[in-house]
Amino acid sequence: MAILDESDMPKRSIASISLLILLFFSGFAALVYQVLWVRELGLLFGSTAQAAALTVAIFFTGLASGGWFWGRRAPLFASSLCWFGWIEIGVALTALGHFVLVDVYHALYPILYAAVGHSPLLDTLVKAIIAATLLLPASFLMGGTLPLMVQHLVRYPNKLATVGTQLYAVNTAGSASGALATGFVLPLVLGFRHTYLLAVGLDFTVGLLAVILAGTDAQMSSISSDSQQKLNSDARKVSERSPQFLPLPAPLIWATAFSSGFATLGIEVIWTRLFSQVLQNSVYTYALVLSTFLLALSLGAAIANALSQLHCPTPPIILCCLLLLASSATAVSPWLFYEVTDGLTYLGGDLGWGGYLLAIASVAGLVMLLPGMVLGAVLPYLMRILDADPRQPSERVGRLISADTIGAILGSLSAGFLLLPIMGAWRSLLLLAAVYLVILAAIALIHTTLTRLVVAGIAVAGVVLVTGMNLQMLQTVPIGTRANDRIVEIREGSHATVAVVDAANGGRAIRVNTYYTLGSSRNLHFEQNQTVVPMMAHPTPDSVFYLGMGTGITAGAALAFPVERVVVCELLPEVVALSKAHFTAWTRGLFEDERVTIHAEDGRNCLSRSGDRYNLIISDLFTPWERGTGNLYTLENYQIAKERLEPDGIFVQWIPLYQVSQQEFGIIARTMAEAFPQVVLWRGDLAPSRSIVALVGQKQAQLLDPQVIARHGRHLMNQLGAIAIPTSDEALTALLLRLYVGNITASRLFDNYPLNTDDYPLIEYLAPQTHRQVQTGAARFLVGSERERLYNQIRSAVSPEVDPYLANLTSAQYGYVNAGHSYSQYVQLSAQGSKEQARPHLESFQALSPPDAIQDLSPARVMLRQMPFD
Repeated sequence: MAILDESDMPKRSIASISLLILLFFSGFAALVYQVLWVRELGLLFGSTAQAAALTVAIFFTGLASGGWFWGRRAPLFASSLCWFGWIEIGVALTALGHFVLVDVYHALYPILYAAVGHSPLLDTLVKAIIAATLLLPASFLMGGTLPLMVQHLVRYPNKLATVGTQLYAVNTAGSASGALATGFVLPLVLGFRHTYLLAVGLDFTVGLLAVILAGTDAQMSSISSDSQQKLNSDARKVSERSPQFLPLPAPLIWATAFSSGFATLGIEVIWTRLFSQVLQNSVYTYALVLSTFLLALSLGAAIANALSQLHCPTPPIILCCLLLLASSATAVSPWLFYEVTDGLTYLGGDLGWGGYLLAIASVAGLVMLLPGMVLGAVLPYLMRILDADPRQPSERVGRLISADTIGAILGSLSAGFLLLPIMGAWRSLLLLAAVYLVILAAIALIHTTLTRLVVAGIAVAGVVLVTGMNLQMLQTVPIGTRANDRIVEIREGSHATVAVVDAANGGRAIRVNTYYTLGSSRNLHFEQNQTVVPMMAHPTPDSVFYLGMGTGITAGAALAFPVERVVVCELLPEVVALSKAHFTAWTRGLFEDERVTIHAEDGRNCLSRSGDRYNLIISDLFTPWERGTGNLYTLENYQIAKERLEPDGIFVQWIPLYQVSQQEFGIIARTMAEAFPQVVLWRGDLAPSRSIVALVGQKQAQLLDPQVIARHGRHLMNQLGAIAIPTSDEALTALLLRLYVGNITASRLFDNYPLNTDDYPLIEYLAPQTHRQVQTGAARFLVGSERERLYNQIRSAVSPEVDPYLANLTSAQYGYVNAGHSYSQYVQLSAQGSKEQARPHLESFQALSPPDAIQDLSPARVMLRQMPFD
């Protein structure tokens, strides 16, 4: 499809194609900026839904205001292409300010929070001001790029539809490519800092080339005087027409653009939530879903381009058909999603990495691509309606984009914070489908009788089609369940879909987005060990900070110790509410104790903005491949934690060995060793295969004191009183020491592994691939024999007798450590069916353990399982 008229020279067409390429890369860079800005401000404000929504809202506000501003002024410029170039250069320069301002704000925000943090309204205002200074200058300039390019390439009033839709399609395709590249390639290859600089370089190059083209080719830099006179003459003729000759009233056109933006972005938010319930939820799957949606919008613009060249039926009727199709596609999408995912079943099964991505792309294409193309055709087709508008092309496009973007801001906020929590995903989609029908009805009411009849007939047919479907499916809770599980309560919040489930295999659990379990009462002593193990090893565990809460069982265990202050930060407010409602029997009064403060906020942000100090900071188990959790394993996070520790403080990073390979474990261990002078490894259990471990980083290298272990043990036994089983000090010491693995720092086994940083988030990008590779046998998690191999490597590198951390132990106590190794090997070999090989390890364990420490295997098992709350 040609942008210029047939009378234009071939070289002009080649130059026009060059401009399309520039516009493509402009869109590419814009999406890279958006993704990185959301991430960076998430690190500053916390990875909450509110922080992400605030960032996107301010970014879109800049686009909307820029589109309106530059659209009105573009006709005044001698060369809109030249101004396009200078604006792109301006985007690059203002984006560079990010590097200065972000460092300033990371230092400034804790001070501001201390002053206004008591008021959520003032805190939000401070965040908005900070985000605005970072985002508005660049996004305001970005908003002018499309109107300026339209002004340059649209030579006659009736060419807006064909040229404008093509430009919109190319720019959106660039955005889709930017989302895909940022999600899959660039950060892992270049790091986030250099990815950002790449976007800056692209914008600068695009701007410079545009300025050069404008200055070297007079025909392409501005409209010729004859063409300009004709354009002005045509514009005057159009402006003299009575409004009754225009296809639709201008207010209705802007209302349609607004409604389209509102519904489209609201639908995108809900579709993303639905996909989060059946996907891995890594940076890759999110990027694939987002880029599929943007690609659908780009193809929708291409469809609008083709429709714009039709002379029959009339544009209002075509628009009404698009609105009806958009409504129908949205209304059908819940049923479609439910069917293609086999009732919200986890996608991918045992597929490897490539097969998994292909499966996601296929499902995303079925659910989003065709419906998204219809949604994406509505806005650009409005350019066809605006062909008869007397304003200059840039002003028409600028107003149109502004109205759509304002709607998009409100639509995304409404979907995330109102519709999902109040109505749920299914009904929210039906409500958004109705938005298109409302606009369709408004058009029918003001148009000719024939159009009213046609539109009314189509609308009735659409309503009958929708209501005739199986409405019973809407009563199905939109969350997948495992066989014989019983849902106790479910909440579709702004952050996630969270459910309390009575599992078929026993115990009550919290699950997020269907498949991610945050804890269970069935594994009570394992969850309690996450507190008991580090607290028994610390001389004065007076103050404890929990990064993550889950069921609350782990944090509640701290109240069995003589603590003075417990602070818990849990990202998902829905998890806090459901834990309080359904897990109080196992949390030791966590929600009533005056010593406890619970924040429904991002844990890393809670630490970074606070000046408080703690004896222990305990970081919960986090799924390493899940998007947004990677920054909890980075060097910067560990450095923040180290700053918030008392001089004798320790930081505890729990790791699920059944979710990491040797590669991810080595990266995390190396990164913690970079932040802390001494890092040691403790088991969280002595289970046969699937285990958790704790990397414990000390602010100052210390020695383990066995007398401290015995003292804490006696305190807990005194709390148990009459129901406690008599246990000696040596048995209490043995129960803890058998969980010790070894000294990570002294072993030097992981010194050659790369660091995981905010700039190079290796865990976030490598763990999803490992997760899928394990399914095909190409990689292995640290379970079973792989786990024992890791333990033996550490033990061989630094035996207990030469471990500097254990220098205060007696020879018998060294035996308790070795007993733990023996028992771990015994249960692993037994689980494999190697009974003969396992027996010597059991005998070794029994010989090295005190007689009263053989029956119970861990401190939580013997000391907490008999408490009244258990």
